[in-house]
Amino acid sequence: MTESTDATRRRSTIALLASTETSAMVLYGLYDVLTTVGAVYPELVKGAPERELLDVRIVNADGRPFSCAGDIPVRPHAGFADFRNGKTLPDAVVVCDMYIAVTATPTARYPRECAWLREMHAAGVLLSSVCSGSLVLADAGLLNGCEATAHWAYRDMFHRYYPEVTFLDNAALCLKAQDRGIVTAGAVSAWHDLAFYLIARYCGYRHAIDTAKVFLMTDHVEGQSPYAVMTRPMEVKDAAIADCQAWIAENYQVERPVESMIDRSGLGARTFARRFRATTGYTPIDYVQALRIEEAKQELERDQRPVEDIAAAVGYEDGSSFRRLFKKRVGLTPAAYRKKFQNLAAMANTYALNRQPS
Repeated sequence: MTESTDATRRRSTIALLASTETSAMVLYGLYDVLTTVGAVYPELVKGAPERELLDVRIVNADGRPFSCAGDIPVRPHAGFADFRNGKTLPDAVVVCDMYIAVTATPTARYPRECAWLREMHAAGVLLSSVCSGSLVLADAGLLNGCEATAHWAYRDMFHRYYPEVTFLDNAALCLKAQDRGIVTAGAVSAWHDLAFYLIARYCGYRHAIDTAKVFLMTDHVEGQSPYAVMTRPMEVKDAAIADCQAWIAENYQVERPVESMIDRSGLGARTFARRFRATTGYTPIDYVQALRIEEAKQELERDQRPVEDIAAAVGYEDGSSFRRLFKKRVGLTPAAYRKKFQNLAAMANTYALNRQPS
């Protein structure tokens, strides 16, 4: 894209949809980065800013000021009415994160937002989301039949409340539904990946690269799996399954763990499997494997024992099988995971020691 084209092209409009549950990091991070596209890089390199290429607007339902998470003040540029009734529509909407506890009910929390998003989608506006923002898209019915992502901790919530959505808990940025006008990003820091995508789409490859250099933006090529932790809320409505969950949490390393749980529950194998999956979102063997891998991850983070010893400690006698399963679930080999997180642990320990009073 040439400079003359940049100087004359129509600015694309990006609407950032926010609420009282939105984090300031996502909202203002996106706003700060997107508003500088085309302007800041030439200022840093040549000493003179150029034209901003994106028109970025913070939007909420009524356009009135509010405070987002942490009581941070927000003064929206527009309300929904500013993009209705024949008025100019945005090119894209970003549904910022809208925090909800993993034990809460996500449905019917944002009826006005859902209605407006359906209108925008029907009008051909690109819809995107960051983290829990995809729950709003799901509640609007816009993700039905789609593959989508959000923070890995919402896996069970999607399974329970939005079964028509194929939830990808590993993806940092999901483009599987972009031909249907929808792009979703994972955990909150994945707004970097979404911003890079939007800049490349509306301003071109060169501006995306230049902006990444300015802000030291990075992608999350490994996805979310290396960071994901198994969520294990106890289901109290099914006492037999709850008892098995509590038991297997302390006995995941035993031989034939699924058979032991079935015997403990007093249920038939098929009935147990059906009730276990309905309760936890996992098949019994997947649940056991997830527990074992989670324990192995914690061992790898803090222990220098050989991988085979850690595999045996969590219930796998065959080190090769353990390595294959670990790579499939985590996205890294055990050795690569150990290197990544022991390096982080060493850095954190150094920083902690440096701040101690002498």
